[in-house]
Amino acid sequence: MTETRTLSLAEIEELSFNALVAAGTSEENARPLAVATAATEADGVASHGLAYIPIYCEHVQCGKVDGQAKPALETPRPGLIRVDAKTGFAHSAIDLGFEALIPAAQEQGIAALAITNSYNCGVLGYHTYRLAQAGLVGLGFTNAPASIAPSGGSKPVVGTNPFSIAAPGTDGQPALLIDQSASTIAKSEVMKHAREGKAIPVGWALDADGNPTTDPDVGLKGSMAPSGGYKGVGVALLTEVMAAALTGSTLGLNASPFSGTAGGPPKTGQFFIAIDPVASSAGLFSNAMATLVESIRSQDGAHLPGDGRRKSRLSSSKAGVAVNSATLSKIEAILGSG
Repeated sequence: MTETRTLSLAEIEELSFNALVAAGTSEENARPLAVATAATEADGVASHGLAYIPIYCEHVQCGKVDGQAKPALETPRPGLIRVDAKTGFAHSAIDLGFEALIPAAQEQGIAALAITNSYNCGVLGYHTYRLAQAGLVGLGFTNAPASIAPSGGSKPVVGTNPFSIAAPGTDGQPALLIDQSASTIAKSEVMKHAREGKAIPVGWALDADGNPTTDPDVGLKGSMAPSGGYKGVGVALLTEVMAAALTGSTLGLNASPFSGTAGGPPKTGQFFIAIDPVASSAGLFSNAMATLVESIRSQDGAHLPGDGRRKSRLSSSKAGVAVNSATLSKIEAILGSG
């Protein structure tokens, strides 16, 4: 049985912040990532939470990400914002971009944000969630190092490439939040199983010859299984166009891995679209969303995407989060050597 320790969300944020700073990250870059890490743990997405802090710190120290980077913003066209992350953390660049994106969308009805020379942005839905909190429909795309092979092939050409959409509700929370990768499961889940020495279910990953495997290490050397077969490959390609080609970022085919120290900065990208639903729907959006949500809620046993995260968030805010003790030991070692 995995040994855990329970931490409050505030403790998770401070632990993350202190470790990142100890590794050489500026306070300005460490804080947004620490806040996101606590929110991710609160949502129950442990594979993208504290488990990534040692990796982030390692990447700062080896130069895969610039912990001191200062992202730069420009507006090449009205309603189009572009941020160069300068090979630093994505979270700082996204926060800077959102400061311009949200008011632009509220004023014009729609606006877009392109992030280039970026890095792993963690849970994509964390970012679209914030757009929904601002009363906007938020769409997000992010590309990743290649790990999915094309239909009929065995060599990875695109990453797990998540996309997300968050629609605002009437209570300050999203009425609907979809956040899913193009693979059957996020690659970080396979990595988590590999770290813990656990087998993975059939259907998560393929070996180098394109055959199903239950060995996470074999899967990581092969490719991730696309969700829905060729349809998953299509989703990955769509996201690659939006997050890489459209932002001028590195294709997943050429990006260095998000794990380990091999290669330089991955220089991947993110793309966000924010829409004022009141303006686009002539004020009919809220009623339409309420009807859609109720059509699902009224069915016994049915649930909406994001329900699990919402439930976990409510529980974690009071009871804290059970964190893997081995992960905490790694982080404490970073603090001890900082």
